[in-house]
Amino acid sequence: MAKVNQGDTTHTAKHHRNKQIQGIGDNIMNIAIIGSGNIGSGLALTFGQTAYTVTVASRNVQAAQALADKLGRSNVQASSITEAVKGADVVILATPYDAVRTLANDADFAGKVVIDVTNPVKADFSGLSIGFETSAGEEIQKLLPHATVVKAFNTVFAQVYEQGLEFNGSKAQTFIAADDETAKQTVLTLANEAGFDAVDAGALSNARYLEPLAYMNIHFGYMLNRGTQIIPAWLSR
Repeated sequence: MAKVNQGDTTHTAKHHRNKQIQGIGDNIMNIAIIGSGNIGSGLALTFGQTAYTVTVASRNVQAAQALADKLGRSNVQASSITEAVKGADVVILATPYDAVRTLANDADFAGKVVIDVTNPVKADFSGLSIGFETSAGEEIQKLLPHATVVKAFNTVFAQVYEQGLEFNGSKAQTFIAADDETAKQTVLTLANEAGFDAVDAGALSNARYLEPLAYMNIHFGYMLNRGTQIIPAWLSR
Protein backbone atom coordinates (compact mmCIF):
# COMPACT_ATOMS: atom_id res chain seq x y z
CA MET A 1 0.00 0.00 0.00
CA ALA A 2 1.38 3.41 -0.96
CA LYS A 3 2.29 5.72 1.88
CA VAL A 4 0.09 8.81 2.21
CA ASN A 5 1.83 11.89 3.56
CA GLN A 6 0.20 14.79 5.39
CA GLY A 7 0.15 16.88 2.24
CA ASP A 8 -1.84 14.22 0.41
CA THR A 9 -4.30 14.02 3.31
CA THR A 10 -4.76 17.80 3.32
CA HIS A 11 -5.31 17.82 -0.45
CA THR A 12 -7.89 15.05 -0.13
CA ALA A 13 -9.75 16.89 2.61
CA LYS A 14 -9.84 20.08 0.52
CA HIS A 15 -11.11 18.11 -2.47
CA HIS A 16 -13.95 16.67 -0.39
CA ARG A 17 -14.87 20.09 1.03
CA ASN A 18 -14.98 21.60 -2.48
CA LYS A 19 -17.27 18.75 -3.52
CA GLN A 20 -19.50 19.49 -0.53
CA ILE A 21 -19.97 23.14 -1.52
CA GLN A 22 -20.76 22.05 -5.08
CA GLY A 23 -23.24 19.54 -3.65
CA ILE A 24 -25.11 22.26 -1.78
CA GLY A 25 -25.53 24.34 -4.90
CA ASP A 26 -26.68 21.40 -6.98
CA ASN A 27 -28.85 19.80 -4.26
CA ILE A 28 -26.91 16.54 -4.58
CA MET A 29 -25.35 16.41 -1.13
CA ASN A 30 -25.08 12.91 0.31
CA ILE A 31 -25.77 12.80 4.05
CA ALA A 32 -25.13 9.73 6.18
CA ILE A 33 -26.93 9.52 9.53
CA ILE A 34 -25.32 7.03 11.89
CA GLY A 35 -27.92 5.90 14.40
CA SER A 36 -31.53 4.82 14.00
CA GLY A 37 -32.78 5.77 17.46
CA ASN A 38 -34.94 8.77 18.33
CA ILE A 39 -32.41 11.43 17.29
CA GLY A 40 -31.35 9.62 14.13
CA SER A 41 -34.99 9.06 13.21
CA GLY A 42 -35.81 12.72 13.74
CA LEU A 43 -32.88 13.91 11.66
CA ALA A 44 -33.72 11.42 8.90
CA LEU A 45 -37.30 12.71 8.87
CA THR A 46 -36.11 16.32 8.68
CA PHE A 47 -33.38 15.92 6.07
CA GLY A 48 -35.53 13.48 4.14
CA GLN A 49 -37.77 16.45 3.35
CA THR A 50 -34.91 18.24 1.60
CA ALA A 51 -33.48 17.54 -1.85
CA TYR A 52 -30.41 15.83 -0.36
CA THR A 53 -29.76 12.11 -0.43
CA VAL A 54 -29.98 10.60 3.05
CA THR A 55 -28.52 7.23 4.07
CA VAL A 56 -29.43 5.84 7.47
CA ALA A 57 -26.97 3.40 9.01
CA SER A 58 -26.78 1.46 12.24
CA ARG A 59 -25.14 -1.61 13.70
CA ASN A 60 -28.68 -2.94 13.62
CA VAL A 61 -29.08 -2.99 9.84
CA GLN A 62 -32.70 -4.16 10.14
CA ALA A 63 -33.55 -1.15 12.31
CA ALA A 64 -31.98 1.22 9.77
CA GLN A 65 -33.92 -0.41 6.93
CA ALA A 66 -37.14 -0.27 8.94
CA LEU A 67 -36.62 3.46 9.49
CA ALA A 68 -36.01 4.10 5.79
CA ASP A 69 -39.11 2.06 4.92
CA LYS A 70 -41.20 3.92 7.49
CA LEU A 71 -40.19 7.31 6.08
CA GLY A 72 -41.03 6.10 2.59
CA ARG A 73 -39.12 8.76 0.72
CA SER A 74 -37.20 8.12 -2.49
CA ASN A 75 -34.17 10.06 -1.25
CA VAL A 76 -33.85 8.08 2.01
CA GLN A 77 -32.15 4.69 2.01
CA ALA A 78 -30.41 2.37 4.47
CA SER A 79 -27.02 0.70 4.38
CA SER A 80 -24.15 -0.51 6.53
CA ILE A 81 -22.13 2.03 8.48
CA THR A 82 -19.04 1.42 6.33
CA GLU A 83 -20.89 1.97 3.06
CA ALA A 84 -22.88 4.94 4.36
CA VAL A 85 -19.75 6.79 5.43
CA LYS A 86 -17.91 5.86 2.23
CA GLY A 87 -20.59 7.43 0.05
CA ALA A 88 -21.27 10.49 2.20
CA ASP A 89 -20.15 14.08 1.95
CA VAL A 90 -21.44 14.80 5.46
CA VAL A 91 -21.77 12.27 8.27
CA ILE A 92 -24.08 12.92 11.24
CA LEU A 93 -23.24 11.08 14.45
CA ALA A 94 -26.65 10.50 16.04
CA THR A 95 -25.41 8.02 18.63
CA PRO A 96 -24.55 8.19 22.32
CA TYR A 97 -21.21 9.88 22.93
CA ASP A 98 -19.67 6.72 24.39
CA ALA A 99 -20.41 4.82 21.17
CA VAL A 100 -18.27 7.06 18.97
CA ARG A 101 -14.94 5.53 19.98
CA THR A 102 -16.05 2.20 18.50
CA LEU A 103 -17.55 3.89 15.44
CA ALA A 104 -14.19 5.45 14.67
CA ASN A 105 -12.93 1.96 13.80
CA ASP A 106 -15.98 0.99 11.73
CA ALA A 107 -15.41 3.26 8.72
CA ASP A 108 -12.97 5.63 7.03
CA PHE A 109 -13.96 9.17 8.03
CA ALA A 110 -11.00 10.85 6.32
CA GLY A 111 -12.01 13.94 4.36
CA LYS A 112 -15.57 13.91 5.69
CA VAL A 113 -17.45 16.68 7.45
CA VAL A 114 -18.67 14.98 10.63
CA ILE A 115 -21.55 16.57 12.54
CA ASP A 116 -21.41 15.75 16.23
CA VAL A 117 -24.89 15.68 17.75
CA THR A 118 -23.80 13.96 20.96
CA ASN A 119 -23.92 15.16 24.55
CA PRO A 120 -21.73 13.44 27.16
CA VAL A 121 -24.57 12.95 29.65
CA LYS A 122 -23.91 10.60 32.57
CA ALA A 123 -25.87 7.36 32.65
CA ASP A 124 -27.89 8.56 35.65
CA PHE A 125 -28.54 11.98 34.01
CA SER A 126 -26.90 13.73 36.98
CA GLY A 127 -24.70 15.88 34.75
CA LEU A 128 -22.05 15.71 32.04
CA SER A 129 -19.15 13.27 32.11
CA ILE A 130 -16.65 15.74 30.59
CA GLY A 131 -16.39 19.49 30.33
CA PHE A 132 -14.60 22.72 31.30
CA GLU A 133 -11.31 21.92 29.53
CA THR A 134 -12.68 19.82 26.68
CA SER A 135 -15.96 18.68 25.12
CA ALA A 136 -17.46 15.75 23.28
CA GLY A 137 -16.94 17.63 20.03
CA GLU A 138 -13.25 18.18 20.66
CA GLU A 139 -12.71 14.60 21.83
CA ILE A 140 -14.42 13.28 18.70
CA GLN A 141 -12.13 15.45 16.57
CA LYS A 142 -9.18 13.72 18.27
CA LEU A 143 -10.71 10.33 17.48
CA LEU A 144 -11.23 11.35 13.82
CA PRO A 145 -8.12 13.44 13.07
CA HIS A 146 -8.52 13.37 9.29
CA ALA A 147 -12.20 14.39 9.39
CA THR A 148 -13.56 17.87 10.12
CA VAL A 149 -15.88 17.85 13.14
CA VAL A 150 -18.73 20.34 13.46
CA LYS A 151 -20.92 20.60 16.56
CA ALA A 152 -24.60 21.01 15.69
CA PHE A 153 -28.17 19.91 16.54
CA ASN A 154 -27.20 18.81 20.06
CA THR A 155 -29.68 21.17 21.77
CA VAL A 156 -32.71 19.75 19.92
CA PHE A 157 -34.99 17.16 21.51
CA ALA A 158 -35.84 14.25 19.21
CA GLN A 159 -39.55 14.97 19.75
CA VAL A 160 -39.16 18.42 18.20
CA TYR A 161 -38.51 16.88 14.79
CA GLU A 162 -41.82 15.01 14.97
CA GLN A 163 -43.85 18.22 15.28
CA GLY A 164 -41.69 20.40 13.04
CA LEU A 165 -39.13 23.15 13.47
CA GLU A 166 -41.49 26.11 13.87
CA PHE A 167 -42.22 27.55 17.33
CA ASN A 168 -44.98 30.18 17.39
CA GLY A 169 -44.00 31.49 13.98
CA SER A 170 -40.24 31.36 14.60
CA LYS A 171 -37.79 28.75 13.34
CA ALA A 172 -36.02 26.53 15.85
CA GLN A 173 -32.44 27.60 16.37
CA THR A 174 -29.44 25.33 16.21
CA PHE A 175 -25.92 26.40 17.09
CA ILE A 176 -23.05 25.49 14.75
CA ALA A 177 -19.48 25.41 16.10
CA ALA A 178 -16.39 24.43 14.10
CA ASP A 179 -12.79 25.43 13.50
CA ASP A 180 -12.97 24.96 9.73
CA GLU A 181 -14.96 27.81 8.17
CA THR A 182 -15.79 25.93 4.98
CA ALA A 183 -17.18 22.98 6.92
CA LYS A 184 -19.09 25.34 9.19
CA GLN A 185 -20.68 27.11 6.23
CA THR A 186 -21.63 23.73 4.77
CA VAL A 187 -23.51 22.79 7.95
CA LEU A 188 -25.06 26.25 8.35
CA THR A 189 -26.48 25.90 4.84
CA LEU A 190 -27.69 22.35 5.47
CA ALA A 191 -29.40 23.41 8.69
CA ASN A 192 -31.09 26.43 7.14
CA GLU A 193 -32.34 24.40 4.19
CA ALA A 194 -33.74 21.81 6.61
CA GLY A 195 -35.82 24.53 8.27
CA PHE A 196 -33.64 25.69 11.16
CA ASP A 197 -32.51 29.18 12.04
CA ALA A 198 -28.83 28.23 12.09
CA VAL A 199 -26.57 30.32 14.32
CA ASP A 200 -22.78 30.55 13.94
CA ALA A 201 -21.46 29.62 17.39
CA GLY A 202 -17.77 30.13 16.70
CA ALA A 203 -14.97 27.64 17.24
CA LEU A 204 -15.33 23.94 18.03
CA SER A 205 -14.08 24.65 21.56
CA ASN A 206 -17.42 26.39 22.16
CA ALA A 207 -18.93 22.92 22.29
CA ARG A 208 -17.80 23.18 25.94
CA TYR A 209 -20.70 25.60 26.38
CA LEU A 210 -23.19 24.11 23.92
CA GLU A 211 -23.15 20.74 25.65
CA PRO A 212 -24.05 22.18 29.09
CA LEU A 213 -26.75 24.20 27.32
CA ALA A 214 -28.15 20.94 25.98
CA TYR A 215 -28.04 19.42 29.44
CA MET A 216 -29.91 22.44 30.83
CA ASN A 217 -32.54 21.87 28.14
CA ILE A 218 -32.80 18.22 29.26
CA HIS A 219 -33.16 19.42 32.86
CA PHE A 220 -35.95 21.84 31.88
CA GLY A 221 -37.68 19.15 29.87
CA TYR A 222 -37.58 16.23 32.27
CA MET A 223 -36.59 17.35 35.75
CA LEU A 224 -38.55 20.63 35.72
CA ASN A 225 -41.45 19.12 33.75
CA ARG A 226 -41.41 21.53 30.82
CA GLY A 227 -41.76 18.69 28.33
CA THR A 228 -39.85 18.08 25.12
CA GLN A 229 -41.43 20.71 22.85
CA ILE A 230 -38.88 23.29 24.00
CA ILE A 231 -35.63 24.54 22.51
CA PRO A 232 -32.94 27.10 23.47
CA ALA A 233 -32.93 30.31 21.44
CA TRP A 234 -30.59 33.30 21.27
CA LEU A 235 -32.76 36.40 20.87
CA SER A 236 -31.64 39.82 19.66
CA ARG A 237 -33.20 43.19 18.89
